[in-house]
Amino acid sequence: MLPSSTNPTLPFGINTQAELFDMIMVCHNLNPNVAADVSFAESRVRPETIAAENVLHDMGVISMFSSDSQAMGRVGENWLRVVQTAHAMKVARGKLPEDSDGNDNFRVLRYVAKLTINPAIAHGVSHIIGSVEVGKMADLVLWDPRSFGAKPKMVIKGGMINWALMGDPNASLPTPQPVFYRPMFGAMGKTLQDTCATFVSQAALDDGVKEKAGLERQVIAINNCRSVTKRDLVRNSATPHIEVDPETFAVKVDGEHATCNPVTTAVMNQKYFFG
Repeated sequence: MLPSSTNPTLPFGINTQAELFDMIMVCHNLNPNVAADVSFAESRVRPETIAAENVLHDMGVISMFSSDSQAMGRVGENWLRVVQTAHAMKVARGKLPEDSDGNDNFRVLRYVAKLTINPAIAHGVSHIIGSVEVGKMADLVLWDPRSFGAKPKMVIKGGMINWALMGDPNASLPTPQPVFYRPMFGAMGKTLQDTCATFVSQAALDDGVKEKAGLERQVIAINNCRSVTKRDLVRNSATPHIEVDPETFAVKVDGEHATCNPVTTAVMNQKYFFG
């Protein structure tokens, strides 16, 4: 089992339950005037397990952080919510045992791994992407430390600048406003095919799928995705004993109640975004 969870419940906030109840009603075409529909929606939104989900992430029990394919997911907020969850858990639970007095490096690396190397390992593509290593595709996001997790400064894809903050293109300097994200040379022409890849099975690659489909980009075979275990997931391989009370939905981890209070404010919100 390779555990992952979606981001709408991360971090657990005071409005999470009310927001997700309405979302489930709409997503599943439920009728608020039908008691059975309301009961179904309420059974899907459980504050007790949502609180435990946050704690399980902080303990490295849930190994990956994702969005969703339907209404619940917020793919554009993955990095933001990872940072917010890490901060909320530090406030609620204090330092991790693995961290030193002067930094939170282990917690930072644990949460970064949930969005980078661990999904790559689970999908059999960690030999190409997922971490910054010699021989891997140079997919990098550069951040100003002041806005890490909220607004990147530059996106590098396959070693070329693909997207970046840029001022008025008619100016002789990069700083004149308005400054916003613009496509760079890495996002244009044949460069696109040279800096990205399509992942397929080894059988498809051996069968000549690239030539048959007329693909111009790199076609690379996945590997080892069938043999991956929880032990292979970086900094998120904990396997404690977990119990869930079927009546109260309270979650115990190795006999201890795993819970936290919902946050009333989250970092990196209004200060970084309008609206």
